[in-house]
Amino acid sequence: MTVHQRDWQSFVTPAEDGAVHMDLAVDGITCAACMGEIERGLKRLPGIRKARVNLTSQRLAVDWVEDQTGADEIVAELERLGYAAHPFDPASQKERQDKTGKQLLRCLAVAGFAGMNIMLLSVSVWSGNASDITPETRDFFHWISALIALPTVAYSGRPFIKSAFRALSSGRLNMDVPIVIGVGLAVALSLVQTIQHHHHAYFESAVMLLFFLLIGRYLDHNMRGRTRSFAENIAALKAEVAARINLDGTVREVPVSKIVAGDLVLVAGGERVSVDGVVETGISEIDQSLVTGESVLVPVNPGQRVYAGTLNGAGALQVRVEVASGATLLDEVNRLLEAASQAKSKYVQIADRAAQLYAPLVHGAAALTFLGWLVAGLAWQPALVIAISVLIITCPCALGLAVPAVQVVVSGQLFKSGILLNSGDAIERLAAIDTILFDKTGTLTLAEPDLVGAIDPEDEVLILAGRLALASRHPLSMALVKATGALTPLPDVTETSGAGLETHVNGTTLRLGSPLFCGADAASVEARFADVPGASLLAVRYGDEPVRLLAFRQSLRPDAKAVINELTKQGYALEILSGDTEPSVRSCAEVLEIQNWQAVMTPSAKIARLEALQAAGHKVLMVGDGLNDAPALAGAHVSLSPVSAVHLSQAAADAVFLGHKLQPVADALRLSIKARRAIEQNLWISTIYNIIAVPIAVAGFVTPLMAAVAMSASSLAVTANALRLRIGDGKKTTVAN
Repeated sequence: MTVHQRDWQSFVTPAEDGAVHMDLAVDGITCAACMGEIERGLKRLPGIRKARVNLTSQRLAVDWVEDQTGADEIVAELERLGYAAHPFDPASQKERQDKTGKQLLRCLAVAGFAGMNIMLLSVSVWSGNASDITPETRDFFHWISALIALPTVAYSGRPFIKSAFRALSSGRLNMDVPIVIGVGLAVALSLVQTIQHHHHAYFESAVMLLFFLLIGRYLDHNMRGRTRSFAENIAALKAEVAARINLDGTVREVPVSKIVAGDLVLVAGGERVSVDGVVETGISEIDQSLVTGESVLVPVNPGQRVYAGTLNGAGALQVRVEVASGATLLDEVNRLLEAASQAKSKYVQIADRAAQLYAPLVHGAAALTFLGWLVAGLAWQPALVIAISVLIITCPCALGLAVPAVQVVVSGQLFKSGILLNSGDAIERLAAIDTILFDKTGTLTLAEPDLVGAIDPEDEVLILAGRLALASRHPLSMALVKATGALTPLPDVTETSGAGLETHVNGTTLRLGSPLFCGADAASVEARFADVPGASLLAVRYGDEPVRLLAFRQSLRPDAKAVINELTKQGYALEILSGDTEPSVRSCAEVLEIQNWQAVMTPSAKIARLEALQAAGHKVLMVGDGLNDAPALAGAHVSLSPVSAVHLSQAAADAVFLGHKLQPVADALRLSIKARRAIEQNLWISTIYNIIAVPIAVAGFVTPLMAAVAMSASSLAVTANALRLRIGDGKKTTVAN
């Protein structure tokens, strides 16, 4: 099927804001300038709300109002700009990218082999010119060089020639245009000078320029492929079908899209869980590394939550669906990863604008150099050689790579540390902060409460209470189930909403719930609270026996103390802003040695504290998970939220971190500082290179070969500087196995 026969309308899906959405794979995107060209071009169409290009996956995501523009018009506009569009399919896109990588490698090999042979001939000519080589021998070497260079340029130059041709045919310039003009002029001039028996030809300059450029382009392609593989690993975890258990007990395999909340699905041993839900029956172990970051298998039994994408161990589970396809935690991770890779930072926008202005400047500088030397009395051929050198040496490849190279590498490093960016410029803002505000519950502590103390396995009443707790999804009940290891629920359980559970065992009433529901006296409750400040109480009453008051408290994240110490040593000012009770917050602050803390904080009080700090000139990082933290997360200079946070808080945060540990917060700060430093270094490398190289080239002291080496060296320098971020960063968190 050709593009003109394709029904593009069938690839359109409804967007969240009432508009429509379409994802396209776009061929021909080679640099940041192409991204800007496409986004600006599409936004000129009526009704386009958002057009965002992902350079890594070459994916275009466009949202628009369907009444004003059709899908065919969007594709036609892309064609007018010189880009071919295809429906985005991850599998075919990967195949296309692999094909591009192989083509670049073949071109690189051919250019390298040919360049070495031409250089041998050129060295002979250069030394011969100094030691009276015969004109016939020199011409013979030049002709052999031409015979090697011409097919090499035609073959190895295809990636640049195609890109430049597409740009020129659509009436625009890109970074490949000066490269092709420079190479073409160098080859053409060399042919003329060979025919005219001149001492010099520049075949080696043209081929070596392509060789060095192909090295940079292949490294860039390879680097983006590594980041793309992270997203592919996540996508591979998503099941396409689920085994639904029907009301008559039969099991039928259906697409995940047909599963709805409330359905019961069977997850066999060794299969990936296809939905988010709660285990109804069955015992097994789950690899929850997607959620927790830990690859250790976690035991699961009835009442426990499981997530789509996690791997079931040996036992079969029946899972009651809470969230089906499209809104699972795995889908949310995918969405965040996509948002992070599509977002643009301030530095990227600066580099985009600079690259956009650069192409006309490069051509203008080369033309003025040529005319200037002619006016100065130089012959047209030497003047053209100098102009070619200017054209090559000013190619803005280094500037175009300066920021994206760092962002690609750092995004991969952050993902390895369990951090998903929700905002493109979060890296820059994280690097600037000096104050960190922590929420307590669910942020410094784990979201799930734990029983204070241990259960006596000989205590039959508590063992029965654990079995009774299996009938409830309340966090305290689930914590009691975990503490007692209960597996078999009690029959005939009745629940009083907001109070507790009741059943009869051997004719005796067993109650589990609030102290009031179980008839605990106020003095006992006060005494228990005094023993365990900040705890939540769950009462158990069996017949006429005294009421037992079980205390539950949220545990600190396992590495919270170490991370807080690390952040304190690095000079960050730390505070706790919590809506929890004063004893609970004080206890947490004392353990973590955080001097500044405030308890019983309302959302407006948190915002007021945040604004006071920002008014005093502080750059604040807010870390929180609750609904009451969402305003502060949105108002802070930058914000982080754990993956266990409520959806609204995750949406308000600039990044989400996975797992039970707090280390991703420290990793995010460390990596962002390294990234900002590398971006600034790259921009300085590009700037200083041009300040030094351009005047020398214009003055005529640079041959085309020297210009090719210098320009390629600058591109390799910024790429190597970005790749350097991987060196010495040994911290790894397995997120997607």
